[in-house]
Parts: sequence; structure tokens; C-alpha cells
Amino acid sequence: MADLKVPKVAAAVPVRVTVVTSPSARETREWQLELPAGATAQDALVACGVEGARDADDKGGYSISIWGRIAAPQRRLRDGDRVEWCRGLKVDPMVARRERFASQGSRGAGLFSKRRAGAKSGY
Repeated sequence: MADLKVPKVAAAVPVRVTVVTSPSARETREWQLELPAGATAQDALVACGVEGARDADDKGGYSISIWGRIAAPQRRLRDGDRVEWCRGLKVDPMVARRERFASQGSRGAGLFSKRRAGAKSGY
């Protein structure tokens, strides 16, 4: 009788993930976790004790991302994922740039700055 090739059922192998958060400016925290197969992004945050992780659906100014891409709290994790618990922006980056340009003036910023006497702007 010929041998039949039966697919092997993958055992429930735990997934290893990294959880990263920045609770305040210039402060980061990182955890290496081993979670059961089928764990979600929210499970990872709860496992490392991130404050407010249980209410991740409510947002509260925070968002979850995996490798820099926004993810739902219910997203299942794969081995090697990097889960990020991100604070919301206080100021829109474009507004901040405009305000900075207005306060510095056109002489000291970007293409309009003159680096040396007689130089053309932008060079």
C-alpha cells in the first residue's frame, strides 16, 4: 500500500513578540514576551502591564501599531511581531513646521538660508 502524505498539524507554538511604548517624551520601555498561539495585540499589552491597555478600543489618545502600521487591538500576533503602544500627537506636524518657520524667519531656514556671503539661496 502506498504511503499517504498526511499534513502534520502544527502544534500550538508560542509566539515571541516585542512590546514597545513611550509613556513620556524621551522615555521608552521595551518588553520581550512569549505568548500563547492566537494571542492578540491587546493581550500583549495587558501581559506587560501597559496602563490603559484593557480599554484599547476606547483609544484615549493612544493607538496600537505593529511594525509601524496601525492595527486593531484584536489583531492576532505572529512570531517576531513588534507591538507599539503610541501616544497621540499634541500638535499637527505641518502646523508646527509653519509656526517654527514663522518664528525663525526665512533667512535661517531651508532653501532660503544664506550660508556664506554672496551665496545663492538653496546652494
